[in-house]
Amino acid sequence: MTDGGGTAPKAVYKVHIEAPIETVWNELVKTDEVLPFFFGSVCRTPGEMEVGAPIAMETTNGKYRTVVGKVIEFSPPHRYSHTFKFTGHDDPPCTVTYELVEAGGGTDFSLITTNVPAGTKTEKGMAQGGKFIVNTLKSVAENGGAGFGTRLMLGLMGLAQPLTPKVSRSENWPFDVIEKL
Repeated sequence: MTDGGGTAPKAVYKVHIEAPIETVWNELVKTDEVLPFFFGSVCRTPGEMEVGAPIAMETTNGKYRTVVGKVIEFSPPHRYSHTFKFTGHDDPPCTVTYELVEAGGGTDFSLITTNVPAGTKTEKGMAQGGKFIVNTLKSVAENGGAGFGTRLMLGLMGLAQPLTPKVSRSENWPFDVIEKL
């Protein structure tokens, strides 16, 4: 179902995390470390995480960049928003926003997707990944790591890296190309 503009309705994935907002924020915006909640990717940026900065979710061996985008809002520790493009799909970028609110001694965390092109592989991927991201971030922030099932799944995904489309190879997505998206 579309909203009449060719985009899927806004999707919101929420979770309450029993951890201080600063802990959740610091996990969310880590760069150069493996992030279990982003499917074991490493977030790379050529400089500081700031508005206008290009970002890339890279495999641990650096061979593939499966998601790229640009930071469009960065307001620690409450809101972070960026464009989002799966490099393996021809779909245009959409927008992902993370909102953090202190609540009950912990943090209410929301992942919001907007401008997702309706009926695309991107829409399907976002719908499948949203719940995983919020629940795995919760586990990481509360327990210091992902659960056994998630670690096992990420290990299996790592074994499948050679099956990643060639279009997603990192040399096809340098930061100067990402900046123009």
